[in-house]
Amino acid sequence: MRAAVFSRRGPSAVLSVQEVPDLEPGPGEVRVKVAVSGVNPTDWKMRKAGADLTWPHATPNQDGAGVIDAVGTGVSPDRIGERVWLTYAAWQRPWGTAAEQCVVPSEHAWTLPDNISFAQGAGLPIPFLTAHYCLYADGPIAGLTVLVAGGAGAVGHAAIQLAKLGGARVITTVSGPAKAAIAQTANPDLIVNYRDADAEQQIKAFAPEGVDRIVEVALTDNLALDLAVLKPFGSVVTYANQPEDPAVPVRQLMFGNFNLRFVIMYFFGAAILDHAVGDVTKYLKAGNLVALPEVHFTLEQTGAAHDAVEGNAVGKVLIDIAEL
Repeated sequence: MRAAVFSRRGPSAVLSVQEVPDLEPGPGEVRVKVAVSGVNPTDWKMRKAGADLTWPHATPNQDGAGVIDAVGTGVSPDRIGERVWLTYAAWQRPWGTAAEQCVVPSEHAWTLPDNISFAQGAGLPIPFLTAHYCLYADGPIAGLTVLVAGGAGAVGHAAIQLAKLGGARVITTVSGPAKAAIAQTANPDLIVNYRDADAEQQIKAFAPEGVDRIVEVALTDNLALDLAVLKPFGSVVTYANQPEDPAVPVRQLMFGNFNLRFVIMYFFGAAILDHAVGDVTKYLKAGNLVALPEVHFTLEQTGAAHDAVEGNAVGKVLIDIAEL
């Protein structure tokens, strides 16, 4: 099979497309013929820095969509031929989705409804599963008011939709008109340009008692605004890091009885995943979820796809692997 591989961590130039042996699924695993690979910030970060590789080479990218073509022992052969969306392909494993095949535990490959394209499926896992836990980590959201920072980003766009479908009122912040137009496709109740001098006042006018939960992409930049509009006993849930750690105002957090929660998807257990995948699958079948604008690359352009995500490309970056 053909795969994008790297033998050392570094810039995107360490990636090259090579012919490598076909993969074989182990016990409890499935092999997937990859149609589309989804690219997320975690992918370029894990390629760029970290501990030395423990394998001769590795293939990047956690997310993808395709068709199961082989199963290991303990997995029903009925899964062969199943369209799936998947994640964790490159988490503590050498073979990510930037390849014609990947192998993952069977429980990390979920049925992709027939009405959903492989491209949309490949864009689902990290953004939607992260967004779902950010929203639901502190309980149900029906009737609550949720603020989603960065509504044009992959997780933000997913969070708006999941919050609305979960019965919440949703405010989102963006940096300008172009991103507001993208965020609007997710159907929030209010869009605020966070660069406006009266951004705080706009949020408070919509939610005079404060917002119940905040899904935060840039905690260092936005913590002051978040705490200014958060309802007592509310939660700020952040899933991304910035170069500078925030100065945490402990007294303000304490006297507001505020919760500050940090999220990374790699350590979600089965219960968290089952809840999220169940909701996402239900909404997919009903046609409720809207995809971001797609930005497509070829397998040979995997490095350029990583650079696009690192450069904060607008839209969902995808790598087309095969037509299935």
